Amino acid sequence: MATAEQRGAGQDDPESDDEVYEVVDLTEYARGHQWWSRVFGNNSGPIAEKYSVATQLMMGGVTGWCAGYVFQRVGKIAATAIGGGFLLLQIANHSGYVQVDWKKVEKDVNKAKKRLKKKANKAAPEINTFIEEVKATDFIKRNIVLSSGFVGGFFLGLAS
Repeated sequence: MATAEQRGAGQDDPESDDEVYEVVDLTEYARGHQWWSRVFGNNSGPIAEKYSVATQLMMGGVTGWCAGYVFQRVGKIAATAIGGGFLLLQIANHSGYVQVDWKKVEKDVNKAKKRLKKKANKAAPEINTFIEEVKATDFIKRNIVLSSGFVGGFFLGLAS
């Protein structure tokens, strides 16, 4: 039987230097190869301060316009669905197909208002904690040009 030296070092020996594997830390790799690097170039990053004022306004405006446009369309669809449902309910009520106990509806709506007020008061500290953790105001302050472009684009998207 041949020894490890006779067979050739490194073929079956796990401690051999012939087979060297590189360990890749995926978290470090992901930090170095972010998606915006592929889209905007190698010098890009999450900090909008790397871009000129015009680029920041354009990026904020375009994303704001898209968000406003989608918000407008979804809002119109929701308003149409709710209004149409209420209209059909009124027509059915006046035609005699449906009898609505409006006193009970009013009572249930008032109950729901009270529950919402209680839950809103309980949720307010959680929301404030979340805002403090995320530091949304710091982001807006650091990226005022991008944020103002987003707000302007959002209003334009709502108007279009």
